[in-house]
Amino acid sequence: MSDATTGINQAYFNKLAPDYDENFQKTIGQLHEELQQRSDFLGVKPGGRLLDYACGTGLALGADLSQCVGIDIAESMVEQYNANAKANGLTLDKRAAYLGNLFSPDDPSPAAFASPNFFNFDLAGVGLGFHHIDDCVLAAKRLSERLKPGGSLFIVDFVSHAPLDHGATSLGIRHHGFSEDQIRAIFDEAGVGNNFKFETMDEDISFDHAHGGNHMVRRVFFARGDKTASTTAHI
Repeated sequence: MSDATTGINQAYFNKLAPDYDENFQKTIGQLHEELQQRSDFLGVKPGGRLLDYACGTGLALGADLSQCVGIDIAESMVEQYNANAKANGLTLDKRAAYLGNLFSPDDPSPAAFASPNFFNFDLAGVGLGFHHIDDCVLAAKRLSERLKPGGSLFIVDFVSHAPLDHGATSLGIRHHGFSEDQIRAIFDEAGVGNNFKFETMDEDISFDHAHGGNHMVRRVFFARGDKTASTTAHI
């Protein structure tokens, strides 16, 4: 993710963070229910480890996992994620978020995430953050590098839709949703195209405090693919 895009997204999500869970309570509830129902589809394995990128305040996938590691570029989201974990009685070895950027083109191996704790995940994913990323192939490759052989990458985001009619770029939006073919191609290029699956929610989902404070309706997709055991993603 370029420095310019990173700065825009940091400012936008830092502003959202304090009221994020309250403003999007209904939407988050719907998405969490869908995620939990699709845990097998997404590749969740009991006792596995999850890398939750662009983690926001946290995904509802932790119950069967031994560890959830969140990474986000927005300080306030990281703080809220960790506050939520603490409020739920979770220790740092069970669930913790960290401030940082894995997708910088100029920093393929961030020193802050060089320790073994940030590698060999069973599962890595991005929930509703992929459309804010400049280079989605680079992002998928970087996440693939953090997976163990045979690990799974999942993306939850919006199906292709009409562009916003107000300041998409200023809100950090880089893609107006994705088609199944686009996501499949990204997964294949990143070396996580094995057992690729793609499905959408049966109904659209509403966001009452969406970009620019507007009401927004979107169809959400869930995609998952597995890392090829013999393939290393090159950047």
